[in-house]
Amino acid sequence: MREYNINLDAKKMPDAWYNIMPDMPTPMVPPLHPGTLQPCGPQDLAAIFPMPLIEQEVSMQPMISIPGEVMDIYRLWRPTPLRRAYRLEQALGTPAKIFYKNESVSPAGSHKLNTSVPQAYYNKISGVNELSTETGAGQWGTALSIACAMFDMKCTVYMVGVSFQQKPYRRSMIEAFGAKVISSPSQTTEIGRKLAAEYPDSGGSLGIAISEAVEVAVTSGGTTKYSLGSVLNHVLLHQTIIGEEAKLQLESVGEYPDVIIGCCGGGSNYAGISFPFAPDKIKGGKNIDFIAAEPAACPTITRGTYAYDFGDTGQMTPLLKQYTLGHNFMPPGIHAGGLRYHGVATQVAHLVHEGVMRAVAYQQNPCFEAALIFARSEGIIPAPESSHAIRAAIDEALKCKESGETKTILFSLSGHGHFDMTAYDAYLSGKLEDYELEQDVLNKGIASIPNLG
Repeated sequence: MREYNINLDAKKMPDAWYNIMPDMPTPMVPPLHPGTLQPCGPQDLAAIFPMPLIEQEVSMQPMISIPGEVMDIYRLWRPTPLRRAYRLEQALGTPAKIFYKNESVSPAGSHKLNTSVPQAYYNKISGVNELSTETGAGQWGTALSIACAMFDMKCTVYMVGVSFQQKPYRRSMIEAFGAKVISSPSQTTEIGRKLAAEYPDSGGSLGIAISEAVEVAVTSGGTTKYSLGSVLNHVLLHQTIIGEEAKLQLESVGEYPDVIIGCCGGGSNYAGISFPFAPDKIKGGKNIDFIAAEPAACPTITRGTYAYDFGDTGQMTPLLKQYTLGHNFMPPGIHAGGLRYHGVATQVAHLVHEGVMRAVAYQQNPCFEAALIFARSEGIIPAPESSHAIRAAIDEALKCKESGETKTILFSLSGHGHFDMTAYDAYLSGKLEDYELEQDVLNKGIASIPNLG
């Protein structure tokens, strides 16, 4: 009998997050203060983050316990199902075994709630009652608005302008949970007004929205803190519960992945599925192919430069060693708004640079083609971001079809696409556009990377 859904007993749900820092193959370099260019210390981050999250950001503890209050909320939807995609395998005619971790079942419809809940919790116990943030496609804004509602906190979300227009119902969902949504670049912040004038025809970017949200926190006099949905170490830490659960679920059916895939913008979803397996390759010698799937319209890892750069367009964040297209890079308005980020998490970048992981880039149309193959096989319409992981999984499965190999492929279904039907309308009507980024456009963005010698 085929076992489609591999469920984990709630009593066996991991009660600690996995910290990859002690298992890195080589030491990582620290973030730098944007003013002094010296390594950032805890006090440099105190204006925007509460101390418990700062401690997690720099922690070298291999496991960090999940607070009971966070576990109680996690249990609203966790553990999430791991599913064997038999029908997709049959549709592809592949000998490969395909498994996907279904993070779309959360109240937010994506993996983002895994970190919004602990971030809201740690801010609340630190005496903070209001958070500011940015959101690309709206999934992170939704997740933080839900978490703030659960802890009776105020929330302001700067939503990238193109997504603000493309995804009105995602905007409505954020507002339904009591948060305020502002299209970015906006006229509500100094940096927003400056960048709106500098880029008048831009649909915005995550880099601009981050700058606006950080400004609100920095100028609040301590009443508001900033919350980030990806990129930073503590965010990736919280997402590792995805891979921890998947590992237990695969073990329960005697499976182990040869290939692990996640879509990658800032890197939190990709890290969530991949990091708990990484020590098995770094220290255990297992031959695992880790694949980060990104958009060709914003090819951060595949065409970016490995260098120190700002995490935001307004140059307010610390300088992070990352793959970057330059903090001034303005990505095209693709529908995978959560992947339109010029940089990537330093931990992911380090592992790619060290050869532990790799990246692939896809255009929109091949991703939506893969999304519909998946939907018509598995019955779930995926988010445009997730379609990049599906495209990569299908490509790997088709390679197995050609070679006859029986590989086990694991990917993260980071979210559903119920609020993204305008994108599917565009694809089905033949109006979805692929963007070929010319090298001079990339060169212009890369030219904004600081030259630190």
